[in-house]
Amino acid sequence: MKTFPYARPARAALCVALSAGAMQVFAADAFEVTSPGTPDGGTVDSSHAASANNCGGGNQSPAVQWHHVPAGTRSFAVTLFDPDGAKGLGVIHWVLYGIPASMTSMAHGASAPEGSVSGINRTGKPGYYGPCPPVGDVPHHYVLQVYALDLSQDALQPGLNHDQFLAAINNHVLAASSTVLRYGR
Repeated sequence: MKTFPYARPARAALCVALSAGAMQVFAADAFEVTSPGTPDGGTVDSSHAASANNCGGGNQSPAVQWHHVPAGTRSFAVTLFDPDGAKGLGVIHWVLYGIPASMTSMAHGASAPEGSVSGINRTGKPGYYGPCPPVGDVPHHYVLQVYALDLSQDALQPGLNHDQFLAAINNHVLAASSTVLRYGR
């Protein structure tokens, strides 16, 4: 069989095109998290900031949605972590788990869904505790992460802090995705 000099580059280009198409299909179906009204890296308003200690906020959790839920998901969990807080040691603002597998979103300021469990935040108490970066700091980054778990809604004990939560879900995460929110004072 005679090969033409342009055949190899054409086949290579076809393979690259097919691979790129396959990657786009995969990316389109990947587990994805958004915060409606705030683009990834966008700044949130003070309604999300803590209401205590002169933080000036409404202490309302951000809206969060997730798409392309992996097969086998039995519950979800949400965390909000500030890697810039505590002079770079990080601050945990929210740990919520046991979210029903039937849910794909939580509204701005929503209460914990029925059957879910609020873990321990930076104050040593359960529930959402909004951002309160020092006045004059550059806006902090807040990683809003959602985990799709193969655990039933009631599998985890109540009152877990962030480290305990992460240890408990080890080997049970089907997928995780995040978006970054920013806030400064």
